[in-house]
Amino acid sequence: LQKLKDMFISKFGSAPKFYVRAPGRVNLIGEHIDYCGYAVLPMAIEQDILIAVEPVKTQVVQLANTNSLYLDFSTGVNNIQINKTKPQWHNYFLCGLKGIQEHFGLNNPTGMNCLLDGTIPPSSGLSSSSALVCCAGLVTLTANGKTLSKVELAEICTKSERYVGTEGGGMDQSISFLAEEGTAKLIEFSPLRTTDVILPSGAAFVIANSCVEMNKAATSHYNIRVMECRLATKLLSKSKGLDWKKTLRLHDVQTKLGVSLEEMLTIVEEVLHPEPYSTEEICKCLGISLEELRSQILSQNTQDVSSFKLYQRAKHVYSEAARVLEFKKICSEAPANAIQLLGELMNQSYISCREMYECSCPELDRLVDICLQFGAIGSRLTGAGWGGCTVSMVPTDKLNTFLKNVKEAYYQTDVQRLALENNSLFATKPGRGALVFVEA
Repeated sequence: LQKLKDMFISKFGSAPKFYVRAPGRVNLIGEHIDYCGYAVLPMAIEQDILIAVEPVKTQVVQLANTNSLYLDFSTGVNNIQINKTKPQWHNYFLCGLKGIQEHFGLNNPTGMNCLLDGTIPPSSGLSSSSALVCCAGLVTLTANGKTLSKVELAEICTKSERYVGTEGGGMDQSISFLAEEGTAKLIEFSPLRTTDVILPSGAAFVIANSCVEMNKAATSHYNIRVMECRLATKLLSKSKGLDWKKTLRLHDVQTKLGVSLEEMLTIVEEVLHPEPYSTEEICKCLGISLEELRSQILSQNTQDVSSFKLYQRAKHVYSEAARVLEFKKICSEAPANAIQLLGELMNQSYISCREMYECSCPELDRLVDICLQFGAIGSRLTGAGWGGCTVSMVPTDKLNTFLKNVKEAYYQTDVQRLALENNSLFATKPGRGALVFVEA
């Protein structure tokens, strides 16, 4: 903090008035289901985004970063423009800023000088971008003398991150604000609510970065998956005589039919076929034109996609939603073999992400194999996938040998990975959520 304060003074010529931190997160189980309406089970990590702030009289926001790779940026506070084509770091800050301004209808919001420092490895699936959006939202709120509950903040930041083109579901923002030290959280949506989940004491959670960067806003994979789930929702609804136009998420289909997740998996088997669906076939199933499909259902950034895998995506979502509930149940009942059972769920989750959701990559597959080989009970990708990190559950007494072996097998065989090794492999405990503080 002192380093941040000194850099702030040398950059802006005066001291910061307050600081805001927001943590990254690791999702223990429940991948790609938050935007389908299902509960997820993340925890905040100790790594975070930290911003030093000084409100100023001019109506200008000046942003600087302690990392010289990220260029300075400044903008007038009114009429904020966010470029969706290039996911630059400052655009995530602007999302949080704009979200708060619009929520309160601030006409002349206060200007600010901000210096950002971060310890979350970027584009690694640990939610560095959402932590930045949340941090910026809390900075703007504080600088303008407004107050909101943590739940309201999480909901505003979830919506405002969409300005940058990511159709996220709200998990990252919710855990960033609502996390508490020492406990993971089951997060349920609409309405947003959280339940503490105490993890078993004999195991550590280890994060390992594949060192393959994946930027959600820069790739279409993520947004195509969101659309595939939306289209599967429409086809399942129509086949069951529901009002498919008003049914938006896979969770809504289950709710409207009033059936269990297991029954939903049977319905997926009956209704959807494993071969990809062309846009023509989807239009035929729904009785709409291609024009209607594009204007009413597909998002802006998926207009040109010509085929969609609906069966696989729906199958992953319903089975993963069931694994989340099972994971929570095991944690609360704490049977003698809890660690074994949780590990199995993590492994099943990973196989489903790899086979059904197709959001892994060769490096992640290799890393998961290495982690399991050296003593992890369960290991899976975490975050969007296509790169980023794995999370592994390792018995506490095997932790040191595990870290040493994974280091040798994955990081020391590759020059690029070796350079990133220090930030790439670490055990983590559930950390606390976002906060504002005054003194460095």
